[in-house]
Amino acid sequence: MRHWLYLIGKLAIAAGVIFGLQFTVEHLFPIPPPTRFGPPPVMFLHDLPFTFAIFAVWLTGAGLCSVIIWDHRRRCRTCHRRLIMPIVTGSWGHMVTFGRPKTELICPFGHGTLRIEELQITGRQFPDWEPHDDNIWKELESYEAHR
Repeated sequence: MRHWLYLIGKLAIAAGVIFGLQFTVEHLFPIPPPTRFGPPPVMFLHDLPFTFAIFAVWLTGAGLCSVIIWDHRRRCRTCHRRLIMPIVTGSWGHMVTFGRPKTELICPFGHGTLRIEELQITGRQFPDWEPHDDNIWKELESYEAHR
């Protein structure tokens, strides 16, 4: 649950930044005077610099959201730290003997391992998160106790 709340928090901050940028762009351009027949015309799609500025803001927002989601996929599901030590397993040339190519990343505190498939023949395959027990730390402590 904390994992999803962290993502929602990052996306909420990004949304605030983007709406702040849009508010700034809307107030930097002068409001056109009213016409004889009614209210002033809408600036979007009628004023080229304003339209490009709004497109730039929303393109920045889309890029920011995609970077946030890409970053969030490569974080630990427990402590939210970035996963480290990418290890490439498998082989492109020897898929039968060594298995399909994939990248494995681990949490720096041993909470789990993320496996990302490099070859996706049967459609999009989502990364596989495998949480680790405290057995790793207990095993390391037992080695230290034997010394």
